This record gives sequence, structure tokens and C-alpha cells, in this order.
Amino acid sequence: MRRREFIALVGGVAAAWPPSVRAQQPVKVRRIGFLAGGLRPVPVDSNPYGAFPRGMRELGYVEGRDFIIDWRFAEGRFELFPDLAVELVQLGVDVIVLGTPLAVRPAQRATETIPIVMATSTDPVGSGYVASLAHPGGNTTGLASSQDDIVPKQLELLAMLLPGLSRIGILMNPASSFHSVVLKIAQAAGQKAGLVIMPVEMRNPQDLAGTFALLTKERVGAVLLSGDPLFFSQRQRIAEIALKTRLPTIFTQREYVEAGGLMSYGDSLADLYRRAAFYVDKIFKGAKPADLPIQQPTKFHTAINRKTAEALALTIPLQLLVLSDEVIE
Repeated sequence: MRRREFIALVGGVAAAWPPSVRAQQPVKVRRIGFLAGGLRPVPVDSNPYGAFPRGMRELGYVEGRDFIIDWRFAEGRFELFPDLAVELVQLGVDVIVLGTPLAVRPAQRATETIPIVMATSTDPVGSGYVASLAHPGGNTTGLASSQDDIVPKQLELLAMLLPGLSRIGILMNPASSFHSVVLKIAQAAGQKAGLVIMPVEMRNPQDLAGTFALLTKERVGAVLLSGDPLFFSQRQRIAEIALKTRLPTIFTQREYVEAGGLMSYGDSLADLYRRAAFYVDKIFKGAKPADLPIQQPTKFHTAINRKTAEALALTIPLQLLVLSDEVIE
């Protein structure tokens, strides 16, 4: 059989195949880079980070068939973010998902073309990450927490639990640029409420005991800790030392309360990571990050640890119990 006749025969057979068979093409396995600041959890599903792949599954994606995730964890060493971001770019990922606001700038410096999805951020416009919430521009979009709503409410809840409260310590990580935003909001809200806000820095886990000793020396009545990968990785120790020094605490995420912290008010990390999958799905379907508006949470979660309250000899007011979404026993 001549070559032309063979090609014609094969072409005729292919044309006779059902349309569904002819349309089948190899499915591209998308590569997602996930850059986080905390410790590598084992397994990932046991951590809020696991909400991201669950979100992808909810949207119909199958891991291993439709996408794979290249996980990178700084484990509290924020100086690693630039190298980790470059590493993901060199792997040729299709999109980079960021599990912490601290990784936004390093990721943007590593690439101007690969889409970047912020699973969580603080004041992305004021920080210069995006042009606006409605029209981010560039290659970055995602979700942003609303500290303007969270911090004043945290101070209100502390005052509700601790009548006569006058001084509140706020734990700061100087490596976190967004902490200056949180401090500014806390000081403004504290001034309105007649509260003195005492900022204290913690640079690494070794500073933890000394930091709480200083807070005790400053005679603060409670401590506020904003979300931070360094604090999150040390949440168990923070809860233990806070209890030992008899200092009531309030956090942004419920995971701190689950670890023994007193109270939390804020958005859910797991929910933010799950919602980041929505952006990845849109990008996979052709949307540009510049055209995807940044979303802010509309619901906040309040949790309180009754056992910790009892250990601190605190009576939880009925009003606070009613306001709480979760009381951990």
C-alpha cells in the first residue's frame, strides 16, 4: 500500500469515529505552587492548608489528574521567601498561591507573568501589591482580611470579658510589614475606647518567654496577637506561657484557641485557603488576575476556650457566650 493511500485510509477511519472519541485530547496537568510561612504539616490535610486542595476538589478537579501542588514552607524563616518563590518560578508552575501576606512581595519580584493568588493579605492596596480591590492590575489577585473590622472588635471582646481593662499588649513581629497596619488600627481603636496599647516585639521563638515576661512587667491586662506564621507555628507554646503568666489572650484564628489560647475573633484561615481555589479555577479557565476583584470576608468567627477561662479564674459573660460561634471545652 502506498503511503498516500495509507494516510487517506487512516484519515477516513478517524473521521468515522464518534465525535466524543475524536474530541478527546490529553488533559494538561496544571502545576500549582503553594508558598506558606508556617511549618510543613504531616499530613497537609490535618492543617488549614489542606483546605486549598479540598477547595479544588469541590470545584471538580482531581489531584494528580488535573493538577499537582508543589508545596514550599518557610517554617518561620521569612528570609527564605525570595528563594522559595524563585524556585517555584523555575519549576514552571502555572499559578502561585500564597498562604501568607509576607510572601506577596517576594513572589511579585520573582515573576511578573505567572498569576499570583493571595489566599490572605492585609491592606494589599496600601501595601502596594495591587492597584485597587476592584481592579487589581498586574499578575496578582486574591483575598484580603479586613483588619479595620477585626482589631476594634477584638478590643471590644476583651473589654467585655475583662471589666476595668486599661492596658493591652500587642505582640508584633518586626519582620511582618503588615503588623504596622495592625498596630495603627489598634492604637486608633484603643484611643477611642480609652485603652492603652503596648506594642512588644517578638523576632523568633526563642524570644517568646522573654516577651511575655516583659508584658507582665508592663502590667498589661491582656494580649492581642494578630495572624502571623511565626506566631501560628508557636501557638501551643504561646498558649502555655500565656496561661503560666496569667495573661488573657485574643487571636485572629480559632486554631490558637484550639491549642489552648483564650479567645479568637477573625476570618477563618481554612475558609480563605478554600476560597483561593475559586481564583485558581478562574485563572485555569482563562481569566486574568488583573480582572479578578479582590474579595474580603463577610463573616467572622468567634471562639473561646472555656477550660482556659476557668484556669485564669475568668467568668465568661452570658453576652459573650451568645456572641461566640464556638466554645471549646
